[in-house]
Amino acid sequence: MNLNNIFLRLRRLNAGKLLTILYRESQILKYRFLSNCRNVVGKPETNGGVLINGEGKVTFEGIVNLGVLQSPYFFNTYIYLESRTKGSSIYISDGVWINNNVCIVSEGPGIFIGKNVLIGQNCSIYDSDFHNLNAALRKTGNPSMGRVSIQENVFIGAGVTILKNVSIGANSVIAAGSIVTKNIPSNVIAGGNPCVILRNLE
Repeated sequence: MNLNNIFLRLRRLNAGKLLTILYRESQILKYRFLSNCRNVVGKPETNGGVLINGEGKVTFEGIVNLGVLQSPYFFNTYIYLESRTKGSSIYISDGVWINNNVCIVSEGPGIFIGKNVLIGQNCSIYDSDFHNLNAALRKTGNPSMGRVSIQENVFIGAGVTILKNVSIGANSVIAAGSIVTKNIPSNVIAGGNPCVILRNLE
């Protein structure tokens, strides 16, 4: 490879990095402008688009990282956090990292995420069914709700869905693609649909 080709590749590399930075900053500003939640406590480290909506409360304790530049979905998605009603809440503790294309919605008793939790890309967490399961009441009836609690040091793999009324114990690992419908104790690896304990952590 001659010297001209080397300089050309370096220029392209620098241009790519510059465009990535510009894109990131534009996404941060765009979704900050579009966000309508007025009860946000704390200031997370945002590495891409984060849309925060709702009439409830969203709390960030300490240093919380939202989005990962060197990860899939960075260029075509955003993180969505919604504390939908006045009584609902999302609490995200210090040291939490949330990857790209994650959706967290609280409509009822709240969602708590403990310290140093890692959440992989394309995950969803809900504390409500959002609609009544009775077909005759689906549009007008009250949905079933239940608090979601994820304790410290939990590792949630990519593509996991965590549903209402679930507690995940400290240090546990939830395998990629799992659907969590029931409580998971501390210090286990769990996975599947529905999510079940696979083995204890050593």
